[in-house]
Amino acid sequence: MAMDVVDYEIKGAEMQFVEIELDPGEAAIGEAGSLMFMDAGIGMDTVFGDASAQQAGLFGKLLGAGKRLVTGESLFTTVYTNQATVKQRVAFAAPYPGKILAMDLHRLGGSLICQKDAFLCAARGVSLGIAFQRRLSAGFFGGEGFIMQKLDGDGLAFVHAGGTVLKRELQAGETLLIDTGCVVAYLPTVAFEVQYVGKIKTALFGGEGLFLAKVTGPGSVWLQSLPFSRLASRVFAAAPQTGGGGRGEGSVLGGFGAGGLLGGVLGGDRQ
Repeated sequence: MAMDVVDYEIKGAEMQFVEIELDPGEAAIGEAGSLMFMDAGIGMDTVFGDASAQQAGLFGKLLGAGKRLVTGESLFTTVYTNQATVKQRVAFAAPYPGKILAMDLHRLGGSLICQKDAFLCAARGVSLGIAFQRRLSAGFFGGEGFIMQKLDGDGLAFVHAGGTVLKRELQAGETLLIDTGCVVAYLPTVAFEVQYVGKIKTALFGGEGLFLAKVTGPGSVWLQSLPFSRLASRVFAAAPQTGGGGRGEGSVLGGFGAGGLLGGVLGGDRQ
């Protein structure tokens, strides 16, 4: 399928959204639940599997749907097509605070591997596939799962990262150790594996888990400072059912007592 060349604008600071301008007949695909708004001349069509496989017959559709199911995403993708005779706009919003990254797959060599929940939207024609890690240890102990998304094509794709984004250009043989949840995306030329931290004391009391992602160049790696799993764990830890509901709610103990200040320090809320 030919790639649609779309114009776009990323707006906002901490809670961003991307506004895509479509010429007549052009289309964009969006992840389920990511739509913010669209002009009246845009038509929506929910397709089974990957929109890039719609010309491949039933088998192609089933294969595309199977890839998305394996990565934990919905079996269906929504296609937004400009059915008007003038330019129309459609916008997709980030699900939590962070940054939206515009990835030009043509300039990146045609492929990008990213976390399975990082994909937000793309120009029609970008294929959403799966990338298996080479070592099973990466999947069973890496924290984020050994199945990641692979974006193929030569069009624009937009991925979302939590917090602040850092792009590192690794030279051949250069290695970086990263918290597994902080890896947003990397090029296929980058070798990815999971490395044991080595010391059980560090694993149990260091607060960083048993394993780190080891990436080796050459190639680009995109990192995020706030993985959603880390944000969710802090929210869950503060929820009433875990004993954190009284903290910071105006009571003396919540603000300064043993259950507040001291409990927060021991719980890791005050570094």
